[in-house]
Amino acid sequence: MITIEKVNLDSASEVNRFIQFQYDLYQSCPQFCPPFRADIRVMMNKKKHPFFEHSDGDFFVALSDGKVVGRIAVFINYLFNQYHKVKKGQFYFFDSIDNQEVAGKLFERAFEYCQERGMEDIVGPKGLSAFDGYGILIKGFEHHQMMTMMNYNFPYYPKLLENIGFEKEVDFASCYLHRDKFQFPEKMAEVARRVLERGKFQIIHFKHKKQIKEIADELGAAYNNTFIHNWEYYPMTKGEIDLLLRNLLDVVNPKLVKIITYEERIVGFFVAFPDISKALQRHHGRITPFSIVDMLISLRNTDWVSMNGAGVLPEYHGRGGNALLYHEMQKTIKEFGFTHWELTQVAETAVQMRKDMTMAGGEFYKTHRVYHKRL
Repeated sequence: MITIEKVNLDSASEVNRFIQFQYDLYQSCPQFCPPFRADIRVMMNKKKHPFFEHSDGDFFVALSDGKVVGRIAVFINYLFNQYHKVKKGQFYFFDSIDNQEVAGKLFERAFEYCQERGMEDIVGPKGLSAFDGYGILIKGFEHHQMMTMMNYNFPYYPKLLENIGFEKEVDFASCYLHRDKFQFPEKMAEVARRVLERGKFQIIHFKHKKQIKEIADELGAAYNNTFIHNWEYYPMTKGEIDLLLRNLLDVVNPKLVKIITYEERIVGFFVAFPDISKALQRHHGRITPFSIVDMLISLRNTDWVSMNGAGVLPEYHGRGGNALLYHEMQKTIKEFGFTHWELTQVAETAVQMRKDMTMAGGEFYKTHRVYHKRL
C-alpha cells in the first residue's frame, strides 16, 4: 500500500529522508550529478530561503512498507501569478521508482494542495529560482548532467507524467559545441568590432570577486530587465537576487564573467562555469575539506564549460549587442582552452539564439520538457 506523508520541515530526520531518496535512487547512474545537500536543506527551510518571504510550498514523500519510494515538492509562487495574472501551482523535486501508482499518489496530493489554494493549473518541474533547472529530461539521457544547473532523470519519467494527463508546456534545449567547430560568421565578428569602435558599447572584465560585489545591485537590476519575455520570468526580490549572487560568488571564476554596457548602463552579461560534475559525483553532495580541494582542482583541469546565464536586453539586440555577446563568448572559450562547451537550457521561445548556435556549429543534444495540467 502506498501512503503519502507531508515532510515536517522542523524534523531533521524527515528532511534528511526526503533528500536522501534521490541519492539512493541514482546511486548507480553514471550521468547523475548529485546536488549539494546543504543547498537542498536551505530550499526546505522556510525561515532561510527568500522564496518563502512571498510564496509558499510543502514537501511530500511516498512510502511503501515504511520505505521511501517517491517524493515531490509543491509550490505556489504568488509573485509569478500576480505578474502573469494566472493561478498556477508548480512542482519540483519529483522523483519516483518506476511505478505508476507511486507517481499517481504523489501527484494526487500535489493537485489537492493546489486546488485547496485556488489554483487552476500546475506546471513543472520548476524550482524556487531560475537557476534550479527546469523540466523533465526527454532527450539526451546518455549525456552527463551539467552539474546542478539542470535536472537529470531516468527515461521512464516522461511516461509517468503523461499517463497522469500532463502535457507539454515548454521545452528547454541545451546546445553542445566543440572548440574546433565553434565559429561565428565573420560578418558577426565585424559587427562586434564596429560597435566597440563606436564607443557606446563596452565590455567590463573582472579580475577579483570583490569587483563583482561592488556592482551587485546593478547586476540584479540587469537580470530583472533582461529576461522579461522569458516564460519563467517574474521580478525577483532583493533577497532572491542576493542569494543568487552569493551562490554565484561561491563558485565563479571572475574572469569568466563579462558585462556588456551601453553608455555605462548594464545591458547584457554572460557567466561561464567550468564543469566539476566528476568531483561532485565523487563526494555525493557533501561539502568537506577533501571535496573542496577536489573541486578546486577540477575547476583548473576540466575541459568542459557551461554557459548558464547569458542575455542582452531586448532593445539592444538590433544595435549589435547580441553580436557582441556571441563574440565575447567565442573569445572566452578560446582564451581558457576549453574543448567542450554547453549552452545550458535555452528556451524554445529563444528562436534567434537557437538559430545562431546552430549556425555556429552547435548541436542541441539535450531537451528538458516542462509539463502542465489543468486542475
